Amino acid sequence: MAVRMALRLAVLAMLALPAAALAEVQVSQVGDVVEVRNGTDVMRLSVCADGVVRVVASPDGQAVGSSPKQPWFSKPCTPQAVTLTDEMATGTGVNTAAGGGTAKAVAKVLKTGDLRISISLSDGTLTFLAPDDRILLQEMGERPRIYDPTTLSDGSKAYKVTERFHPALRQGLYGLGQHQSGQFNYQGAVVRLAQANTDIAHPLMMSTEGFGLLWNTASASTLDNRFPTELTLQADVGQAIDYVFVYGPEFDQVVAKYRDMTGAAPLFPRWAYGLFQSMDRYASGQELLDVTARYRDGDAPVDVIVQDWRWWSRMGDPEFRPDGYPDVPGLLGALRERKVHTMLSMWPLLSKSSQLYKFMAERGWLIPGTALYDPTNPQAADLYWSHLGSKLLDQGWDSFWLDGSEPELHLPTMAETDRTLNGRPLAIGPGELYGNAFPLAHVAAVSDRWRKQRDDKRVFILSRSSFAGVQRYGAASWSGDILNGFPVFQRQMQGGLNFALSGMPYWTTDIGGYYGGVLDNPPKGPATTDPAFQELYVRWYQFGVFNPLFRTHGKRENNRNDLFAYGDKTPILLDYDRLRYRLMPYIYGLAWRVTDRADTIMRPLVMDWRTDERTWNIGDQFLFGPSLMVAPVMNAGQRSRQVFLPGTAPWYDFWTGKKLAGGQWLDAAAPLEKIPLYAKAGAILPLGGAVNYADQDPQGPLELRVYAGADGKFEIYDDAGDSYAYERGERAVTPLAWSDGGRKLTIGARVGSFPGLVKDRTFKVVLIDGSRERVKTVRYDGGPLTVAF
Repeated sequence: MAVRMALRLAVLAMLALPAAALAEVQVSQVGDVVEVRNGTDVMRLSVCADGVVRVVASPDGQAVGSSPKQPWFSKPCTPQAVTLTDEMATGTGVNTAAGGGTAKAVAKVLKTGDLRISISLSDGTLTFLAPDDRILLQEMGERPRIYDPTTLSDGSKAYKVTERFHPALRQGLYGLGQHQSGQFNYQGAVVRLAQANTDIAHPLMMSTEGFGLLWNTASASTLDNRFPTELTLQADVGQAIDYVFVYGPEFDQVVAKYRDMTGAAPLFPRWAYGLFQSMDRYASGQELLDVTARYRDGDAPVDVIVQDWRWWSRMGDPEFRPDGYPDVPGLLGALRERKVHTMLSMWPLLSKSSQLYKFMAERGWLIPGTALYDPTNPQAADLYWSHLGSKLLDQGWDSFWLDGSEPELHLPTMAETDRTLNGRPLAIGPGELYGNAFPLAHVAAVSDRWRKQRDDKRVFILSRSSFAGVQRYGAASWSGDILNGFPVFQRQMQGGLNFALSGMPYWTTDIGGYYGGVLDNPPKGPATTDPAFQELYVRWYQFGVFNPLFRTHGKRENNRNDLFAYGDKTPILLDYDRLRYRLMPYIYGLAWRVTDRADTIMRPLVMDWRTDERTWNIGDQFLFGPSLMVAPVMNAGQRSRQVFLPGTAPWYDFWTGKKLAGGQWLDAAAPLEKIPLYAKAGAILPLGGAVNYADQDPQGPLELRVYAGADGKFEIYDDAGDSYAYERGERAVTPLAWSDGGRKLTIGARVGSFPGLVKDRTFKVVLIDGSRERVKTVRYDGGPLTVAF
């Protein structure tokens, strides 16, 4: 009996051990790939670039990744040569071998750049280490990788895969797309990654520990950090656990490495950084002409007039309703004469009465059970473009608004929009395996064919949804069909900042909110004459000026949404509209930084002050480029707010020039006509003159505001404003550098040229140091010069 009981306890003890502990861990190199076998699964580590490691694990080691195809990468991870070294230890302890005082190898160590990865020889788990041996992230010793078998809709075998880590207990977690929870720092949260209207799934997570993790799957997934000691990433389906670990340590470095893998963001045309005037919806061409006239005759800057949905005779065909649009070429010509560009709404969803639906159905190119075309099918994408996009582009429309790109099916209840593709086959594979990548495929289908047809005209696409890699196709996103109201406004900012920390440079919202509620049939919106809505609109508009893209849209009860429809609030709106256009030289310089060096325009404070815990939960302030800090007002009736001034260098009130010490909280006045706005010491802020559209005088005289207290740099960027000639070197960059100790601004020699470059221009240099402004005016002919104070 005693022997039998002892044997039973021994068996139970073995069953209680992690599966990995029942077999010897084998770590080897297969070419340039490190392979780890532990009897439970096979894990492969590939160094893609310095500080960038891809990890793929599956039970049998046959899978190449979470899915066979991964179109979100612009280039594959080509494994670099690696060297494994031994990590020695003595004695006993967690993840060490009993040595009795004798040194023994307890791990194999892979090093790339400043990142080290320790592979435990006792259980095969990974520990990611910073240069100072600080643990960045560590796999759990107990069931770190879990594979629950499942069957995909095409009958093939897959798994519900789970990766379990021990995270640092003091950190901030960000990114993962744009969500509407109102939470900025996702530590302690559960985040669902599944595309839906107002909710954008992006698989890149950032940590203040100094790394990013790209959860490398297009399957719907979940991040779970409810328990402080556990960080779980789970994909609904996959052929393997698949992720890319990216060490920065700075967020800008992580973003640059992410875009190196998934593609650089091209420049938009200059006009795309101006105001987009839109409303749900302009019902005729005459309404487009009327709103344009209000702006031009009222001396109010605007660049784009937007035609939202229901312009068509049949959704999916290029013919316009003849009652509202009897002469579309004439309409577009009249708008061009008034120096405005145009945007037109298109959907992947097709009317069953349309010719395009008929053509797609005859060829079997619709997604089964839906009226959606399949953008992952190159032939279907060709047909979509040739029948619809190509004709509209040739007609003269300047940009496309790809609405409903999650995709959305217009279900009566709007339910289950995050599971639209589950169980439905796509050309690329099962919908549940590739569903999150639908917006990428749709945007890519339009963008690639546009560029083949019109390389002289830069792509600009506004897509309601997004995914990794979308940025390389000339696309931006907005926050979807959101409600009107201050509580909703508050949640936009956190969503937009996390979108930026997902590696995505361009984002915007419906200023004022889209509608009052989906349960209204038809949905309704507030009137622009309502004083409560006027206040919300002013505060939202002030925020929108400092978004990467500046755009107003929404349902309005009185069928007006231009800034002249807001009664006595119009002068405030007009001031901010004009400020956006004075900032255009600065904004276009920021756009070049996005393209040239993978920069980020809308920057949460944690991006520049990562190690200052005071910034970790500030999701209602941000930097607009390197120079300006914006603190929007997001409550009704609020006329002041708390503002944090990070760092040790001084800040300056943008409106008054008053100098303020860094590293402090302050109670900032915020009358309705002003939001707290600050310039950073060392900032060089180029401001243009008063213009009514972005291309009116792009190389005119500039005011260069220099804020003393630290050294600083900036670049003035110029090109023709459209076409892809800038990619061939037709561009000009003027470097600016402020030496605070020497009290001098150096305007460097202009680098580059392009047809139409203005060789000589006037710079009005304004030094702001907290006492009195000092002004010097100089002529610049492209050669270096110094302005001393």
